[in-house]
Amino acid sequence: MSLEPVKQVTGRAVFIPGADIDTDRIIPARFMKCVTFDGLGEFAFYDVRFNPDTGEKTDHPLNDPRFSGASILLAGVNFGCGSSREHAPQSLRKYGFRGVIAESFAEIFYGNSTTLAMPCVMADVADITKLRDAVEADPALEVTIDVEALEVRASNGIRFAVRMPESAREALVSGRWDPIQELLDNNTAIAAKAAELYAI
Repeated sequence: MSLEPVKQVTGRAVFIPGADIDTDRIIPARFMKCVTFDGLGEFAFYDVRFNPDTGEKTDHPLNDPRFSGASILLAGVNFGCGSSREHAPQSLRKYGFRGVIAESFAEIFYGNSTTLAMPCVMADVADITKLRDAVEADPALEVTIDVEALEVRASNGIRFAVRMPESAREALVSGRWDPIQELLDNNTAIAAKAAELYAI
Protein backbone atom coordinates (compact mmCIF):
# COMPACT_ATOMS: atom_id res chain seq x y z
CA MET A 1 0.00 0.00 0.00
CA SER A 2 1.23 3.42 -0.91
CA LEU A 3 1.97 5.83 1.91
CA GLU A 4 0.80 9.44 2.03
CA PRO A 5 2.38 11.32 -0.88
CA VAL A 6 4.49 14.33 0.05
CA LYS A 7 3.93 16.84 -2.77
CA GLN A 8 4.58 19.95 -0.73
CA VAL A 9 5.09 21.11 2.84
CA THR A 10 4.23 24.53 4.23
CA GLY A 11 5.11 26.24 7.47
CA ARG A 12 7.01 29.03 9.13
CA ALA A 13 10.79 28.92 8.79
CA VAL A 14 13.91 29.41 10.88
CA PHE A 15 17.50 29.84 9.76
CA ILE A 16 20.24 27.87 11.51
CA PRO A 17 23.57 29.60 10.80
CA GLY A 18 26.83 27.83 10.01
CA ALA A 19 28.40 25.59 7.38
CA ASP A 20 29.10 21.87 7.80
CA ILE A 21 26.58 21.41 10.59
CA ASP A 22 27.23 17.79 11.45
CA THR A 23 25.01 15.10 12.93
CA ASP A 24 26.74 15.37 16.31
CA ARG A 25 25.68 19.00 16.55
CA ILE A 26 22.17 18.10 15.44
CA ILE A 27 21.87 15.37 18.08
CA PRO A 28 24.73 14.83 20.58
CA ALA A 29 25.75 11.19 20.95
CA ARG A 30 24.82 10.93 24.63
CA PHE A 31 21.14 11.29 23.75
CA MET A 32 21.22 8.31 21.40
CA LYS A 33 20.89 5.71 24.16
CA CYS A 34 17.29 4.95 23.31
CA VAL A 35 15.30 1.98 22.09
CA THR A 36 12.98 4.09 19.95
CA PHE A 37 13.32 7.59 18.50
CA ASP A 38 10.50 8.95 20.66
CA GLY A 39 11.55 11.98 22.70
CA LEU A 40 14.60 12.80 20.57
CA GLY A 41 13.09 16.08 19.44
CA GLU A 42 13.77 17.89 22.70
CA PHE A 43 17.50 17.21 22.31
CA ALA A 44 17.88 18.60 18.78
CA PHE A 45 20.83 21.04 18.72
CA TYR A 46 21.00 20.64 22.50
CA ASP A 47 24.66 21.55 22.98
CA VAL A 48 24.28 24.84 21.12
CA ARG A 49 20.86 25.65 22.53
CA PHE A 50 21.99 25.39 26.15
CA ASN A 51 25.04 26.64 28.00
CA PRO A 52 27.04 23.55 29.11
CA ASP A 53 28.07 25.18 32.39
CA THR A 54 24.83 26.79 33.53
CA GLY A 55 22.19 24.90 31.57
CA GLU A 56 20.64 28.21 30.58
CA LYS A 57 19.33 28.82 27.09
CA THR A 58 21.67 30.46 24.60
CA ASP A 59 20.71 32.90 21.86
CA HIS A 60 20.33 30.04 19.37
CA PRO A 61 17.54 30.67 16.82
CA LEU A 62 15.53 27.71 18.12
CA ASN A 63 15.34 29.42 21.51
CA ASP A 64 13.96 32.60 19.98
CA PRO A 65 10.21 32.78 20.70
CA ARG A 66 9.69 34.46 17.32
CA PHE A 67 10.50 31.15 15.63
CA SER A 68 8.58 28.88 17.97
CA GLY A 69 6.73 26.27 15.95
CA ALA A 70 8.79 26.75 12.79
CA SER A 71 8.64 23.63 10.63
CA ILE A 72 10.92 24.58 7.72
CA LEU A 73 14.64 24.66 8.47
CA LEU A 74 16.95 26.91 6.44
CA ALA A 75 20.64 26.02 6.43
CA GLY A 76 23.94 26.48 4.60
CA VAL A 77 26.37 24.16 2.91
CA ASN A 78 26.93 20.44 3.66
CA PHE A 79 24.12 20.17 6.20
CA GLY A 80 24.02 16.84 8.06
CA CYS A 81 27.64 15.85 7.47
CA GLY A 82 29.67 13.69 9.86
CA SER A 83 28.50 10.30 11.06
CA SER A 84 25.65 8.44 9.43
CA ARG A 85 23.47 8.37 12.54
CA GLU A 86 19.80 8.07 11.68
CA HIS A 87 19.02 9.85 14.94
CA ALA A 88 19.88 13.26 13.43
CA PRO A 89 16.98 13.52 10.97
CA GLN A 90 14.78 11.67 13.47
CA SER A 91 15.45 14.36 16.09
CA LEU A 92 14.61 17.13 13.60
CA ARG A 93 11.41 15.38 12.58
CA LYS A 94 10.43 14.80 16.22
CA TYR A 95 11.23 18.45 16.99
CA GLY A 96 8.63 19.42 14.40
CA PHE A 97 10.52 20.09 11.19
CA ARG A 98 8.81 18.94 8.01
CA GLY A 99 11.37 20.07 5.41
CA VAL A 100 14.87 21.50 5.01
CA ILE A 101 16.20 24.03 2.50
CA ALA A 102 20.00 24.19 2.29
CA GLU A 103 22.84 24.84 -0.16
CA SER A 104 23.85 21.17 0.00
CA PHE A 105 23.44 18.06 2.14
CA ALA A 106 25.51 15.10 3.25
CA GLU A 107 24.33 12.10 1.24
CA ILE A 108 23.45 9.71 4.07
CA PHE A 109 21.61 12.39 6.04
CA TYR A 110 19.69 13.18 2.87
CA GLY A 111 18.62 9.57 2.36
CA ASN A 112 17.61 9.16 6.00
CA SER A 113 15.51 12.33 5.78
CA THR A 114 13.73 11.16 2.64
CA THR A 115 12.69 7.90 4.35
CA LEU A 116 11.04 10.04 7.03
CA ALA A 117 9.00 11.92 4.41
CA MET A 118 10.99 15.06 5.21
CA PRO A 119 11.94 16.67 1.88
CA CYS A 120 15.38 18.28 1.67
CA VAL A 121 15.88 20.65 -1.25
CA MET A 122 18.99 22.46 -2.44
CA ALA A 123 18.98 26.13 -3.36
CA ASP A 124 21.49 28.78 -4.36
CA VAL A 125 23.02 30.77 -1.52
CA ALA A 126 21.56 34.04 -2.86
CA ASP A 127 18.03 32.62 -2.71
CA ILE A 128 18.51 31.21 0.78
CA THR A 129 19.91 34.53 1.96
CA LYS A 130 16.94 36.41 0.53
CA LEU A 131 14.52 34.05 2.24
CA ARG A 132 16.49 34.14 5.51
CA ASP A 133 16.34 37.95 5.56
CA ALA A 134 12.62 37.89 4.86
CA VAL A 135 12.00 35.38 7.65
CA GLU A 136 14.09 37.42 10.07
CA ALA A 137 12.01 40.48 9.21
CA ASP A 138 8.71 38.61 9.45
CA PRO A 139 8.84 35.29 11.36
CA ALA A 140 5.15 34.71 10.53
CA LEU A 141 6.03 34.34 6.85
CA GLU A 142 4.64 31.12 5.36
CA VAL A 143 7.14 29.11 3.31
CA THR A 144 6.22 26.26 0.97
CA ILE A 145 8.56 23.60 -0.36
CA ASP A 146 6.86 22.38 -3.53
CA VAL A 147 8.36 18.96 -4.23
CA GLU A 148 6.37 18.45 -7.42
CA ALA A 149 7.28 21.79 -8.99
CA LEU A 150 10.77 21.91 -7.45
CA GLU A 151 10.40 25.41 -6.12
CA VAL A 152 10.12 27.30 -2.88
CA ARG A 153 7.45 29.96 -2.41
CA ALA A 154 6.91 32.41 0.41
CA SER A 155 3.75 34.31 1.28
CA ASN A 156 5.49 37.63 0.57
CA GLY A 157 6.03 36.72 -3.09
CA ILE A 158 9.56 35.26 -2.90
CA ARG A 159 9.86 32.36 -5.30
CA PHE A 160 12.86 30.37 -6.51
CA ALA A 161 13.79 27.04 -8.05
CA VAL A 162 15.30 24.26 -5.97
CA ARG A 163 16.97 20.94 -6.73
CA MET A 164 16.75 17.41 -5.42
CA PRO A 165 17.62 13.96 -6.82
CA GLU A 166 14.83 12.67 -9.04
CA SER A 167 14.78 9.38 -7.12
CA ALA A 168 13.98 11.22 -3.87
CA ARG A 169 11.42 13.45 -5.55
CA GLU A 170 9.63 10.47 -7.13
CA ALA A 171 9.64 8.54 -3.84
CA LEU A 172 8.03 11.46 -2.00
CA VAL A 173 5.38 12.47 -4.53
CA SER A 174 4.35 8.86 -5.19
CA GLY A 175 4.10 7.95 -1.51
CA ARG A 176 6.86 5.37 -1.76
CA TRP A 177 9.40 6.99 0.54
CA ASP A 178 9.63 4.20 3.14
CA PRO A 179 11.76 1.23 1.98
CA ILE A 180 10.39 -0.98 4.77
CA GLN A 181 6.88 -0.40 3.48
CA GLU A 182 8.16 -1.24 -0.01
CA LEU A 183 9.33 -4.62 1.28
CA LEU A 184 6.02 -5.26 3.03
CA ASP A 185 4.07 -4.31 -0.10
CA ASN A 186 6.09 -6.78 -2.15
CA ASN A 187 6.13 -9.64 0.34
CA THR A 188 4.40 -12.07 -2.02
CA ALA A 189 6.79 -11.35 -4.88
CA ILE A 190 9.78 -11.62 -2.53
CA ALA A 191 8.58 -14.99 -1.23
CA ALA A 192 8.02 -16.23 -4.78
CA LYS A 193 11.51 -15.15 -5.86
CA ALA A 194 13.04 -16.76 -2.77
CA ALA A 195 11.27 -20.03 -3.55
CA GLU A 196 12.45 -19.81 -7.15
CA LEU A 197 16.05 -19.24 -6.12
CA TYR A 198 15.90 -21.99 -3.49
CA ALA A 199 14.70 -24.45 -6.15
CA ILE A 200 17.66 -23.72 -8.44
